[in-house]
Amino acid sequence: MTTKEEAEHLPAVVEPGGAPAVPDDAERTPAVAEEAAQPAAAEDTDPPTADRRKRRIRRTAVIVVIAIAVAAAAGLAATGAFSGDDGPATAAAPAGPAATTKVQRMTLTSTETVDGTLGHGKPTAVTNGSAASASGQSGGGQAAADSEFITWVPGEGDTLERGDTVYRVNERKVPLLYGSVPLYRTLEQGSEGSDVRMLERNLADLGYDGFDVDDEYTYGTAQAVEEWQDDLNAEETGTVRPGDAVVASGARRVAELKTSPGAVAGGEVLTWTGTERIVSMDLDPQHEDLVKEGSKATVRLPDGSNVVGKVTDIGTPASDAAASGGGAGGEGQGADEATLPVQLEIDDQKKLGRYQAASVDVILEADSRRDVLAVPVNALMARPGGGYALEVPKADGGSDMVPVELGMFASGLVEVKGSGIKEGMSVGVPK
Repeated sequence: MTTKEEAEHLPAVVEPGGAPAVPDDAERTPAVAEEAAQPAAAEDTDPPTADRRKRRIRRTAVIVVIAIAVAAAAGLAATGAFSGDDGPATAAAPAGPAATTKVQRMTLTSTETVDGTLGHGKPTAVTNGSAASASGQSGGGQAAADSEFITWVPGEGDTLERGDTVYRVNERKVPLLYGSVPLYRTLEQGSEGSDVRMLERNLADLGYDGFDVDDEYTYGTAQAVEEWQDDLNAEETGTVRPGDAVVASGARRVAELKTSPGAVAGGEVLTWTGTERIVSMDLDPQHEDLVKEGSKATVRLPDGSNVVGKVTDIGTPASDAAASGGGAGGEGQGADEATLPVQLEIDDQKKLGRYQAASVDVILEADSRRDVLAVPVNALMARPGGGYALEVPKADGGSDMVPVELGMFASGLVEVKGSGIKEGMSVGVPK
């Protein structure tokens, strides 16, 4: 038996690394360490190094087992064992297009958008002592005498119709007649011509009778004229002179007054326009082939709504310099600024809402292709080496690239042709 004193003088056990082995008991609490300092029991015959080796082996074994368990857990997690999936892992499905659209069969139309102006058209002048043409322009005529005065004018914005008074001279009414032939001569019994027919048509529409509407100014016509002159507070002569009435193609809207009651008669009385709102545009001559009389166009209003317009008048190309009277020696740009005046009428005036004057867009048809297959432009896929293809999805979730030939582009769509491209088939587009 080794006593306590002998144990204290035993040499320390040196590990193969050369450092003294530190008993595990040194890591315990002070109470346990103090107990370990007592003499070892006689039946404890195993050397201290053997105990340490056994403990070290046990620790190493525990570490290895833990490492294996961690690795196994990681493997199970990777295979989905913890997710409840008992089946074998499957390969990723082939990727198809993010979204699809349909190939359409349609009429594809390309357009050209130009600036236009909504309004009542260019005002024309009405001159006292003359009869207006069908367009509202005044013609030459006898000037009013110095003793004659303007005694009444309508208001700006007023609408004048057949038989309405355009103005008064010495309280004599000067009415509006509808027609295409101005009063350019004195009409009396025995006169013949289209201006006679125009006068008789107006008299009949105003309720006067006793004559036939034809090209002959008869006694019956003269009697009807006298009755009409009485209603106008005019001298009953039975003849009609230039300046006794103003002729226009239809109802007119007073744009601006040029005189006022009390002024000496003679000269401009007012300017007027048609009553319906129209669209005017100055077209670049290179787009002249896009318009013809009777052709339709879309007019886009400031609020984004659309109305249909019809071309009713195409003027002659003219430059701003020519329109303003500039000569060859002026500073105008000449033919470089030449434009083609075009006028459109709007049949459905209600769709114009409350717009009286506004800037608008006029959308003209430039080209049209009927019965073609078309897709959105963003459905096109560039092919290596050039050209384009459509991505056609397959049943397995993948897709095929089908080469196509391109036709006309219009409104974000493009005409496509190609083997296997059919109406209604799905093609890929960005999501």
